[in-house]
Amino acid sequence: MHDHDHHDHDHHGHDHAGDRRWHDMGGLVPEGEAARIAREGHDYALWEKRVDALMVLATSKGLFTVDGLRRVLEDMAPETFETQSYYERWIQSVTQNLMEAGVFTPGELGAKMAEVEARGETYGECSLGG
Repeated sequence: MHDHDHHDHDHHGHDHAGDRRWHDMGGLVPEGEAARIAREGHDYALWEKRVDALMVLATSKGLFTVDGLRRVLEDMAPETFETQSYYERWIQSVTQNLMEAGVFTPGELGAKMAEVEARGETYGECSLGG
């Protein structure tokens, strides 16, 4: 008979208590506190709303799955994960998944980014009457 301690074990008896990956913050912040911090005083920028809309549209069209999005986030270096905002991380994941789905190539993305940069920083504000 074995004396079991209170560690997490899988069905093979392997101890997984120390297997938390660097991005897994679940349980480290008091319940409800993370959501309160995330929403407190945050007005979403237009680009953040667009990232959210792009995720909804692309997943509904079957271009990628939530698991695919999470995979890219989990593969990010800890420094990237810790220094970028929520939506900065998500747009990287969406971009990677769309390229993997063949929606566009890295070259096409680079060309479009150069085109957008050439418009100037106030382009979006002008188109919104801002």
